[in-house]
Amino acid sequence: MPTRHLYLTRHGASDPFGNLTDTGRRQSALLGERLAHLPIDTVWHSPLPRATASAHELARHLPTASVAEAPELIDHVPYVPRPAETPPSWTGFFDGYDATEAAHGHRLADALVARFTQLPDTDTHEVLITHAYPIAWLVRHALEAPPYRWLGLNSANTALTIIEYRPGLPPTLVMFNDLSHLPPDLRWTGFPTSTRP
Repeated sequence: MPTRHLYLTRHGASDPFGNLTDTGRRQSALLGERLAHLPIDTVWHSPLPRATASAHELARHLPTASVAEAPELIDHVPYVPRPAETPPSWTGFFDGYDATEAAHGHRLADALVARFTQLPDTDTHEVLITHAYPIAWLVRHALEAPPYRWLGLNSANTALTIIEYRPGLPPTLVMFNDLSHLPPDLRWTGFPTSTRP
């Protein structure tokens, strides 16, 4: 049965200006080493510099994979929840989002799903280097959860999430936010300090 394998990852650690740091390069290289034994077809990346640099660092370990930009992977808020859907910890986060901005984010989210969840004719293995919110949106979609449930699905830098799509079956969430390719000192970048053990 043909399967579309999506290997989702957040870009490596970046500086306040959005550029990949030495830590981020190390994280991306280690993820590339982890994926090197798989038949990766394409490494897709967000247009933002931290994702682009992560993609090229990772792809050094995947010599047969092509590397390409996908605008649908840009960092964006995929769905602005209604007040009744917003957890107390997110109160205030969406202040200032007007209806036009919220609609634009939702259109990007729809385009992301339309492009990367189509069923394949043959087996495909694609790496998507993106940001925490698009990963959360694709996981929420795979689980058929309500739109606001993307909230709180955070991803560490270069953590690995895998979703598989097969004809006639619901999507399979194989793993979420796995960090086993990283040594302990590189595992907690990208998370709020409060979530670290």
